[in-house]
Amino acid sequence: MQSKIIALGFFDGVHLGHQALLRECVRLAAATGCTPAALTFAAHPDTFVLGQAPGLINTLPDRVRLLTRFGAAEVLTLPFDERVRSTPYPAFFRRLREEFGAAGLVCGYDFRFGTGGAGDAARLAALCREAGMACSVVARESLDGVTVSSSRIRALLAAGDVENANRYLGHAHRLSGTVVDGRHLGRTIGIPTANLAFPPELLAPKFGVYATRCHFAGGQYAGVTNIGCRPTVGGHHVTVETWMPDFSGDLYGQTLTLEFRFFVREEMQFENLAALREQIRRDAKICCQT
Repeated sequence: MQSKIIALGFFDGVHLGHQALLRECVRLAAATGCTPAALTFAAHPDTFVLGQAPGLINTLPDRVRLLTRFGAAEVLTLPFDERVRSTPYPAFFRRLREEFGAAGLVCGYDFRFGTGGAGDAARLAALCREAGMACSVVARESLDGVTVSSSRIRALLAAGDVENANRYLGHAHRLSGTVVDGRHLGRTIGIPTANLAFPPELLAPKFGVYATRCHFAGGQYAGVTNIGCRPTVGGHHVTVETWMPDFSGDLYGQTLTLEFRFFVREEMQFENLAALREQIRRDAKICCQT
């Protein structure tokens, strides 16, 4: 097994603070001839510990893609189950060494691990010293005097402030999924949309229209994305609908990634589909010319 320097965390959003961990992980790996890796959990620990978790910024596949993008050559994913929850922190440390091949560890200043969160960054560093392993504790990352955190980014997304959320993320907020069959109402008004099922574990950004960049195997296009419940046509569930004015073709079954650029307007209810069509065309001028 290739020895690894492992960055530890849940990494929701893979924001500027997480990226600092990954840079340090890459640096230590290069210095020691090891592989830079990240360890995350398939579900948020609060799901198991508290019975509920905060709405997440990213799905697990998007989190893995971002961890890889920012330096992890390998991403280790663990379920957060009873075994993990009840493991004392020294035993979890041994598991990192023996099962995952950790030759060194990187964590944030506020990292906790082991039963009841009894292990912290100082205890992790002490265990590494005793084992003759490299260890690095990364300091708080701030932007405009505010600590960069997943909770801060969730609040910005909930308010529709994607531009500032992207600043704290250090990349565009993203949502990836498989294009699914919709009600085909867009086609009836000359605005065919690509529809994504909204993952239930995610935080829904403020309902409304967003300018997006849309990536799929066939290329990249500017898009107009509505997140909401489609009040004009009597919708009740969260939907994600994207119109790419410069694209024509069939995307059903393909993976589509949306990168959110800025908020355009709140979700509205229109008198009829004709009024909705005209508003979407006005939205497109803003989204595709900016």
